[in-house]
Amino acid sequence: MNPAEQQAEPVCDVISGLRAPIKTLPVRLLYDARGAELFEQITAVKDYYLTRAELALLEATLPRIAERVGPNARVIEPGSGAGRKTRMLLGALAAPATYVPIDVAEDQLAGTATTLSHAFPGLEVLPVLGDYTNALAMPASAKQFDQTLAFFPGSTIGNFEPSEAKAFLSRLGQMAGPGSMLLLGADGNAHRDELLRAYDDSEGVTAAFDLNVLEHLNSTHGASFDLDQFMHRAVWNAAKSRIEMHLVSKKAQTVTVWNEAVTFARGEPIVTEHCYKHSPAALEAMLRAAGWKVVETFVDPDQRMRLWLAQR
Repeated sequence: MNPAEQQAEPVCDVISGLRAPIKTLPVRLLYDARGAELFEQITAVKDYYLTRAELALLEATLPRIAERVGPNARVIEPGSGAGRKTRMLLGALAAPATYVPIDVAEDQLAGTATTLSHAFPGLEVLPVLGDYTNALAMPASAKQFDQTLAFFPGSTIGNFEPSEAKAFLSRLGQMAGPGSMLLLGADGNAHRDELLRAYDDSEGVTAAFDLNVLEHLNSTHGASFDLDQFMHRAVWNAAKSRIEMHLVSKKAQTVTVWNEAVTFARGEPIVTEHCYKHSPAALEAMLRAAGWKVVETFVDPDQRMRLWLAQR
């Protein structure tokens, strides 16, 4: 693909989403360098329970998980982020051989790779810069490993549409290889008020994270969004069992993106993210359909966050 085609493809993706009957933007745009920083801030916000619940669950269950995985493992992590949970996992595993972080945020990926290389001197770290929602070739490891563990925490699986989630889990299994294992973190909470607080926190960090996508389009896609004329809104869609993140136009207006005019009515939203909250039965069925057999599940005391250990 030549440079012009590489540029046109994401622009077309953005324009087509903004011209749809219900306007949408690709989720990947939330996670530029600034978006990655803001998301890390979200994880520390009091209203956002997901990270605290998952960290506590990992701390309680990692010895058991490490026993199941065994020594000398290769760990693949799509969406590696800042690596806090990764450090816990690698510290619990017996002599992990190789770590393959995958992320689109180049600076954060490099920083995480360097930090973990220093923290685990015997560990081979092979970062992959790319969009993990697409098929990616795994880098060749110079070290022998006895097992591969795909690590996908943070309830990120909920950001996929259900059919896309199944396809992603299947693709992840192919990347990891036959007999590989998966450690998946997923939030199954369906309590409306808790979810609305978590995704529209009182400190306004999630709002800043959501609005940053418009700033990103302004700087990378020649857009003319006035951030003061949009507001963040979280909506619980009980019928779909998902939180929806919207950017709502405060007035009737026209915005340009690469010289393409996009009109907004007052109160019209752009959907920037869906966060599905799958029931345990639904998630197990999804894993099974994607070629994974559940080995063991672990749940936090509030019955919201679960860790799923599965195998191909």
